[in-house]
Amino acid sequence: MLTVFSIVLPDVPQAAGIWLALLTVAVIVVAALIVRPDRFRSVVSDRISEAAMPSSLELAEEAREVARERARYAQEVEVAATRAAATAERRRAEWLAAQEEVEEVWRAYEAAEEDVRRLAAAATLPLPRTARTPAEYADRERWLHRAALDAQWRKEITVEQLSDILGHLGWDPRRHPVEQELLLRRLIRDNLRARQRAAREREQAAWQAAELAAAAARSLRDEAYVATCPAPEPQSPLSIVDFAAAEATGDLSATGRHAEIPSVARGRAAVPAY
Repeated sequence: MLTVFSIVLPDVPQAAGIWLALLTVAVIVVAALIVRPDRFRSVVSDRISEAAMPSSLELAEEAREVARERARYAQEVEVAATRAAATAERRRAEWLAAQEEVEEVWRAYEAAEEDVRRLAAAATLPLPRTARTPAEYADRERWLHRAALDAQWRKEITVEQLSDILGHLGWDPRRHPVEQELLLRRLIRDNLRARQRAAREREQAAWQAAELAAAAARSLRDEAYVATCPAPEPQSPLSIVDFAAAEATGDLSATGRHAEIPSVARGRAAVPAY
């Protein structure tokens, strides 16, 4: 027993001195944290911010990746804008063709209407008297069939209407050729009127399609222009901190003219908020 105490007791003052030194350091640190907490907070936050910030290599690689993505996106938008422009040109050509068709059918309708008015005026006059013989009726029938065939060849009447005329469905071949021609011209006029309405509807649809295609082409062209513009450089966090510190320093200097600013307030103003 005496041997153990004789070994341990000489080291007790040294251990007590070490513990006393550690306790003194702890007391100093706690007192400093209580008196000046902003100083230690700023140091810790600065070290944490520096550790969280990406390195220069990472920033450079991220910038290159962003540049590659922007270049790829700009190329895709440029291709889409080119295709949209080609589509817009095609739609515009279709609309112009439909407009020309409307004008052509309208001119044909006006000519048919003029023929109907002329024949209607002629039909009011007394018709020449002819012998009502089988040969006369056969001639009238041949004339009607020939006029109907010519009208169908000129696309003025449909195949179904030609079939009705040749089958005498609603048509009397024994009537005078003047009356037959008036009825045939009225049928042609009605067909041209219906054709003009259909052409007008197609022209309106083609115009709307051309307007939509042109708007899409303009939108893609603007988007392609924006995509080819250089991207704005991202603002560094250090510049944000410097700007905040400069602004806070300016505010403090303006306020310091009237009242003294405590040191704690100056330390907080220099640290940015995260």
